[in-house]
Parts: sequence; C-alpha cells; structure tokens
Amino acid sequence: MNSSMNRLDVHDYLTSQIVSNEVEFLSETLGNLRDSGEISNDAYLEAGNIQGGLSLIASLIEQKVSDEEIRMQFEQLSDRAIRICTMYPDMDGKIEQYRN
Repeated sequence: MNSSMNRLDVHDYLTSQIVSNEVEFLSETLGNLRDSGEISNDAYLEAGNIQGGLSLIASLIEQKVSDEEIRMQFEQLSDRAIRICTMYPDMDGKIEQYRN
C-alpha cells in the first residue's frame, strides 16, 4: 500500500488516468492475493479502503476539484496506508511482486 501511494506521490501532476491505472492494478492484485490465500480477507478489506480512496481521488481530479482538496485527500489516504502496512507488514511486498 505504501508503495502504491509513493508511486503516485512522485508525480508532479496527477491525472485521473494515472490514479485509475493504480486502482485497476490494486483491484486485480488484491483479488489474486486473497484468492491464493496469500492475504487474509481482513487484509483484503482493509486494502480495499485504499483502492476506494484512490477511486475517489481519480473522480475528484476529473471533476477539477482544487489541488488543495485533492492533496488533503491524498495525505489522509497515505496515512491510512501506513496504518494498514503496520497491521499487515508483508502485504506491501506481496502487492509489489505483481507489478511488472
């Protein structure tokens, strides 16, 4: 989860497509990890909060909401990702194994 947030944070200018691509990647990867038993259903649901939050951010970008509001949402989501990674320390590495 931290890696996903960090990947998005390095962009000087986020587009809804960049964020949506990460949402798609997380959706597929988290489903695969849950189905294979590599992460628990609880971990899957927690991580789904990040995926949903990123979907919200993509929508805010499309709606041309202020950069300040988007940044605030992104920072709150990043904090949540840190908490999830603390609860499930191996999840981030498992997610990143699926990245090409």
